[in-house]
Amino acid sequence: MLQRPVEPRQYTSVAFTESLALQGLSASIGSVGDAYDNALAESIIGLFKTEVVNRHGPFKTLADVEYALMEWVDWYNNARLHSRLDYLTPVEYESAYYAQHQPRRPALV
Repeated sequence: MLQRPVEPRQYTSVAFTESLALQGLSASIGSVGDAYDNALAESIIGLFKTEVVNRHGPFKTLADVEYALMEWVDWYNNARLHSRLDYLTPVEYESAYYAQHQPRRPALV
């Protein structure tokens, strides 16, 4: 008797789930087949393909792709203007946030 393929099942690492819990985060993994499974990853991959691969490809070597990816991730995380952040870069927005919200210091014992 042949076994069914593994694809219908979903695997989530116990270590991954525990590390999320330690940080006070909830996993964004839904049940098999729902719309939340890989939506964020697929959106980011789609952006990268549109903004880098389609505009600057084809790449000649794997190193060229890796370098383009690192440049794009640096830009995406640090320099892009974002409408949800009042057209500030993520770095500017985070700096402004922490300037207004001083971190609490732990109580001395």
